[in-house]
Amino acid sequence: MSEKSEKAKELFKSGCNCSQSVLGVFCEELGLDFETAMKISSSFGGGMGRMREVCGTVSGMFMAAGLAFSNSDNKAEQYKIVQELAKRFKDKNGSIICRELLSGIETSTSPIPSERTETYYKKRPCIELVGDSVEILEQFIEEYQTIKNSL
Repeated sequence: MSEKSEKAKELFKSGCNCSQSVLGVFCEELGLDFETAMKISSSFGGGMGRMREVCGTVSGMFMAAGLAFSNSDNKAEQYKIVQELAKRFKDKNGSIICRELLSGIETSTSPIPSERTETYYKKRPCIELVGDSVEILEQFIEEYQTIKNSL
């Protein structure tokens, strides 16, 4: 586990949603203040507003990737990066869809968040998915920099 991954897990344990936890650990180095990062990513927890669509950790990873790699001239390159990050997450976890990742666990789409209890953390893979997304993006950033520096 990387230091960033552990910090993201701590953010999740402190009450941040899954998306906030991932974006939050990258915001400073990417030029985004923490409070703004929390606001931007607040709607993406629980698979986008608890609708159980794209996993919030994946959305947070994509937001950080946008800050890290995007400019107005490279949409195709940015989409390629997003697809690669999604592939890596899916290869590791089987899906990027929240309801599929939570298969076998009650997945209410009520807008009211589940209470964070010990049972919640034991039953759901969310905290591990937070760590996975952070590590996937960290590794990708490292690989990207290596390639860029060799050109």
